[in-house]
This record gives sequence, structure tokens and C-alpha cells, in this order.
Amino acid sequence: MAAADADGLAREHRRYLWGLCYRLTGSAADADDLVQETLLRAIERPPVRTDEPVRPWLTRVAVNLGIDRLRARRRRAYDGPWLPSPVETEGDFEQEIAIEPVETEGRYDLLESVSMAFLVALEALTPRQRAIVLLCDVFDWSVKEAADALEMTEPAVKTMHHRARRALSAYEASRTRRTPEHVEKTRDALGRFLLALAATDGKALESLLDAEVRHLSDGGGEFFAARLPILGRDRVSRLMMGLAKRSTGTAERFAFRMVNGMPAVVLEHAPGRKIAPRTVVQCDIGEDGAIRAIYWVLATKKLSAVGPI
Repeated sequence: MAAADADGLAREHRRYLWGLCYRLTGSAADADDLVQETLLRAIERPPVRTDEPVRPWLTRVAVNLGIDRLRARRRRAYDGPWLPSPVETEGDFEQEIAIEPVETEGRYDLLESVSMAFLVALEALTPRQRAIVLLCDVFDWSVKEAADALEMTEPAVKTMHHRARRALSAYEASRTRRTPEHVEKTRDALGRFLLALAATDGKALESLLDAEVRHLSDGGGEFFAARLPILGRDRVSRLMMGLAKRSTGTAERFAFRMVNGMPAVVLEHAPGRKIAPRTVVQCDIGEDGAIRAIYWVLATKKLSAVGPI
């Protein structure tokens, strides 16, 4: 393949491939690597037939490479809950490719499919189940197209798709549609959550939390973080108050950002302390406005797709 053709191929498909690989692995760094591997494969071993659209071929390569990467990641021990890499989805950041404006009629729209809640829910699936859900329910591929990409039979894809949807039933039951009003209510809840922490006001914090709230923190073994999900209003409130009191007096800067399609806060702490210098905090709220999930990402390597304040 000529250099000019390769450059054109990369420009045309890089955004799409990055978004696909990020959804598949939940990792911005893995998505970067997989896009490069896929495009390198296209240059070194291009498809035999040149009369067919190249995107399905690229998708087939990227998805199968991504499945292998996901399997390898899951075989490695991880210190505490694993959370996706936060990705900025506004402004001029290159990572906004995570929401490439592709028209689809899928079960999940492109913004929902990069949300923390959705990506965390996908962790319950096997790598192949995850690929099928993305192809069929996000990118609106047919069963036949998904079967061809994954080198499976159509009945096998249908069976695996059914099992995947059953595994996502808890997510479906609590799923909240993203609307401008929901985004604004989430931003408000997140702001009040941080104010309660800053004031170490336990009662104010508890009033914001759903009775069944979940707290997930990912320090990657690099910084202190709860090694198991914390469940329930009382336990989450006590954990948050303890952390808030430990960090009292720490000089911080913070900024609200749109991350994975929803409001988040980027916090920067003063250097020289035994706490993460940068963190990203995001929450999910229910229809009643109560916070039902808190995602706290501290691991440095997870924050490569979030710009400094």
C-alpha cells in the first residue's frame, strides 16, 4: 500500500477505530495501541479483495486484536476495582473521537456507550460477548456481519448475544436516559457532593446518596483506594468522611469537565503528599436525583486522556 494511501486510510478511519477499541477495552492506552496495530496490519497485509469497503475489514482486525488484549488484561491480577480510563468528550481534545458522530440505530447511543456506568457494566461480559454487544447494540451491525467479523456462526452469535443481554439486565433495570436535564442534574449533584466533602458535613453527604449507592475507586496499586466496592449509604458516607478528614488542608485545584459524556470533576492536589496528585471523580444519579454510583479514578496511567487543569 502506498504511503499516500496509508495516510488517507489513517485519517479516515482512526477516529472510528479508536472509539471502537476504547469501548471494547475500556482503556485509552490500549485503544491507542490497537489502532496502531490495526493500521499497521492494513499496510503490511491489506485485504485481498479491493472491491469491498475497508471499514468492515478494519473492524474485524481491530475487534479480534481487542479481544486478545482484553483477555490478557483480565488474566493479570489487579489491585482493587478496575475502572475505565476517563476520556474527555468536549473541546478540542483529540480524545473526543470517543463519540464520533456516526449515525446508528443501535440499542445504546454513542454517548451512552462510553459512559462509566455502561463500560463498568460491560466488565461482566466475556470479551466475545462484549464485542457482540458493541457491534450489534451500539454500531447496529447485523448478526451476519458480527458473525463474519468474529468468525463465528450466526446461531452462536445469537446465543452469545442473548446471554450478554441477560448479564446486562441489572444495568438495563437502572438505566437512565441521557438528556440535557439529566446532565445538569448530575452536575448539580456532583457539585453538592464535593461541597459536603469539603465541609466534612456527613449529614449533607448522606442526604445526597441513594440507599444502595456504590463507591468504586481505582488506585491501580499506586495510591490508597478501597480494594473492594463499597456498598450502601452508611458505609459510603463513612468512607468519604474519613477520606475528607485525612485530606483537610491540602491545597487543591479543581475543574468541571465533560468526561465519558457526563459531568466529572478533575482534582489536582499539592505535591509532596502521599495522595494521588490528580484524580477524576464522577457520579451517576437516578431519576430522583440521588447519587447511586461514585467513580473515583486515581491511577496515574488511567488519566492520560484527561488534560491538566
